[in-house]
Amino acid sequence: MPPSRPVRPSPGPLPGQLHGVLEPIVAEAGFELDELDVRATGRRHTVKVVVDSDTGVGLDDIAKLSRAAAAELERHEHLIGGSYTLEVTSPGVDRPLTVPRHWRRARLRLVTVRPREGKPFTGRVGAAAEDAVTMLVDGALRRVPYAEVDRAAVEVEFKPAPETEVALLSEAPE
Repeated sequence: MPPSRPVRPSPGPLPGQLHGVLEPIVAEAGFELDELDVRATGRRHTVKVVVDSDTGVGLDDIAKLSRAAAAELERHEHLIGGSYTLEVTSPGVDRPLTVPRHWRRARLRLVTVRPREGKPFTGRVGAAAEDAVTMLVDGALRRVPYAEVDRAAVEVEFKPAPETEVALLSEAPE
């Protein structure tokens, strides 16, 4: 897994141009532009803007950001050249963990990892450095370099992490 993943615009010049228009609006609102996807169906476009932050993204934040992004897109309507639907959202729980900030945001969450080599495993996320993450796997701390991860995703849990696991991860060196 590469150490960082740039914002994933869809291919073509339009997403690149829209990225330059929307990224400052997203940053001014205190978020990171995690993904920009532009899809065309005939002359109609769908512009999907996925934003994230270390403190999360609430519905009020999405509503405010949607209004600001729509106003900015109206000022640059020549870029899209037709009707469009704007979708502003936060990443879903099924978003793969691909960069250190995703792992930091998943701290204390249960994650299933499919390594490039070996069997998949599930563990609780601890400290995330720039090159690896500490995980609690089967009761033991394990350093997992990002370069060895093929895919990782958060598991849905309906109760808080067990206190014993939180304590072990809190005591682990960063």
